[in-house]
Parts: sequence; C-alpha cells; structure tokens
Amino acid sequence: MVERAARATDLADLDSAVSDCFACPRLVDWREEVARTRRAAFRDQRYWGRPVPGFGDPDARIAILGLAPAAHGGNRTGRIFTGDRSGDVLFAALHRAGLANQPTSVALDDGLTLRDTRIFAGVRCAPPENKPTPQERDNCAPWLRREVTLIRPTLRVVVALGAFAWAAWWPTLRQVYGLRPPSPRPAFAHGAHWSGTAVPDLLGSYHVSQQNTFTGRLTPGMLDDVFARAKQLAGVD
Repeated sequence: MVERAARATDLADLDSAVSDCFACPRLVDWREEVARTRRAAFRDQRYWGRPVPGFGDPDARIAILGLAPAAHGGNRTGRIFTGDRSGDVLFAALHRAGLANQPTSVALDDGLTLRDTRIFAGVRCAPPENKPTPQERDNCAPWLRREVTLIRPTLRVVVALGAFAWAAWWPTLRQVYGLRPPSPRPAFAHGAHWSGTAVPDLLGSYHVSQQNTFTGRLTPGMLDDVFARAKQLAGVD
C-alpha cells in the first residue's frame, strides 16, 4: 500500500489507485455486500462499491478531512459525502461559504465543483456501523499522506470533521511535514484550533452526521463559523 500510494504522480493517478484498493478484507466484504443488496430506495441504481477517492480543487488551500464514506452515500455514488444527509449539510455550508458552486451533491455528474477546497477521508471504504478498526485506519494512512503531499504546495488549513479525523491528522503531520506532533496532543472539540510553524492550521468541527445535525449538536451557524475561520486562515476571499 505504501509503495502504491508513493508511486502516484498526481491526484488523478492517486484517485485511480485508491479506487482499486483491496487491502482490508472486512471493508472489501462490507462495501461489496452493500453494493449487492442495496437500500430499497436505490434498488434500481448501480452502486460504486469501491474505495472512494478525494474530490475537489487540486490547488486547494482548505482540506476537509472526514471519517469514511457512507454505505449508501459515497459507497453508492463514488464521490465522498455525495448522496446522503451528511453531504446535504456539508455542501450547503460550503455553498454558503462560497466554496462550492451549488448547495447539493447527489451524483458524480451533478455539476458540483469546489473552490479552494478538497475533501477526503481518513478511511476510503465504507465501514460497518461507520466504525473502522485501528488497523484499517493504518492501512489507509498512506493514501491520506500522499494526497496531502500532492496538495502541500497550496494547503493552508485542514478542517477535521470529528474526533477520528482529528486523530488521523497527527501521524500525517509527522510523515508529510516532518514535524513531531505536540505532546500532549490537543484535544478535539468543535471550534478547536491548533497552529504550528510552516504547516497547515488544524480546525475541529463536529462531524456532519445525522447524529449531530438532527439533535442540534451541530447547527448550520456553527458550521458557517468554522468555514469562515478556515477561509480567514487560508487567505481565501
């Protein structure tokens, strides 16, 4: 996995390699089983059923780091945060922030584009119960490191959606930027902000899952504040 990721010369090459990964047997079985059985509402659709690559501006100054694709969202459509309720919340917020050209993301061919922003996940396959194992996270880490390396020249801010993404950033910081993470590591919280020298700022946000948005733990205003801060730190107008 490390060698395949390292060989990727650009984002298109990386995305192609990611989509052909079979490193984690449990995740492979799950993503393919979901693609076979399908949800009733999508029974006439052909599911992607493979790892989901990153998406967005190749010259991104802002990166949004999530947990993993949703079984009937990214695992169905082939694009991260596309076709599920979490994506509805996320892309509406990005549109309000001027970072997306439209507020919805329903399919690969829906015309969505991002400005100064790229989105990817710590784990690239949909996991059962949205809970990857530590080994699966580590197996996927080379893809994350290579993606960050490829956008490193422009990357200024990382928005971590949830504690899993927040934790996944620190090994990436060490491997890509050669910087030892702070000790003790800053705790995740919504609105948390960490900055270092010559590395991207890190912002924390509650994940855009229904568990958070339906209960009011994460409101549109809270998400707007995070992206306004990300734009300010990244120098995005």
